[in-house]
Amino acid sequence: MRGTPPAGDTDPDALQRARGGDGEAFRRLVEPYRRELQVHCYRILGSVQDAEDVLQETLLAAWRGIGDYEGRASLRTWLYRIATNRCLNALRAGARRPQHAAAYRTEIPMPEPSHRREEPSWLEPYPDALIDEIADRLPGPEARYEVRESVSLAFLAALQRLPARQRAVLVLRDVLGFRAAEVAAMLDTTENAVAMALKRARAVLARELPDSGRESTPLPDSPQERRIVDAFSRALQAGDVDAIVAMLRNDAWLTMPPIPLEYQGPDAIGHFLATVALRGGRRYVLIPTRANGQPAFGCYVRDPGTPLLHAHGLLVLTLAGERISALTRFHDNSLLPMFGLPRSLRGV
Repeated sequence: MRGTPPAGDTDPDALQRARGGDGEAFRRLVEPYRRELQVHCYRILGSVQDAEDVLQETLLAAWRGIGDYEGRASLRTWLYRIATNRCLNALRAGARRPQHAAAYRTEIPMPEPSHRREEPSWLEPYPDALIDEIADRLPGPEARYEVRESVSLAFLAALQRLPARQRAVLVLRDVLGFRAAEVAAMLDTTENAVAMALKRARAVLARELPDSGRESTPLPDSPQERRIVDAFSRALQAGDVDAIVAMLRNDAWLTMPPIPLEYQGPDAIGHFLATVALRGGRRYVLIPTRANGQPAFGCYVRDPGTPLLHAHGLLVLTLAGERISALTRFHDNSLLPMFGLPRSLRGV
């Protein structure tokens, strides 16, 4: 499917020993696919934590079923079949998603949003350090999206608008490049059903992502990206709302998953920053990191009464040319350790 497969996929001795109950042989077979399977689950589920849970379920199911694996499809395809169906089961169950309003209750009243979603968006950021482990593996020949584009927050937010089965079909076909016949076999359906689901999914993504922006997005860690990111960091840490607003595109968005309130445009975002994020002279310290192929910051708020700075979530920037096209704010501090960031800092 994607260049030369890892040796474990073509090692008949390891496969035979795994079928006989050799756990180390099984580990050798599946380990080369662990990270890409986790990313696959993340694309469908939108949550790193849920993706890891489903990955563990997938590996356990594969271990229990390896004796029945007949090799008609590649081991990689077989693993993707298990993982995809486990993801669909998780989405149908909905058990991993908080259903009560407290899950996205805000600290203070919010200004009137530009747009209000009908329901929360349970999207979480994904550390670039983990993406780097699979970025050198090319998608299949029928794929439409590059690895980093397919984990961007805009792409993942658009995926969340799709019904579960359409989501899975689009990821398998357009992100991973599996053939229609392979996807039909994975989902126990027909190629015609796959084609219809893919057509509907592509129509939604064309509406949600009319311009991928690949041409105007600065390259990761390029001088252009560093210049924009450094200027934003200085402005936010100084509490300079005017400087931040001057960096925004006219159609820029501020979103805060899972809070279903969205703000568009420099005026709406500037008002939010002045009345909520930077209210009362609140100040932040930003620690740079990367998420979903995009520049990001761990946010820490100053506590006037102590020398400590308390974690205040993660902020991800989406850039277009010389400006910022989206600010995505994640309030869940439990995400920070995945990025190697602490829960608190000593005053700096």
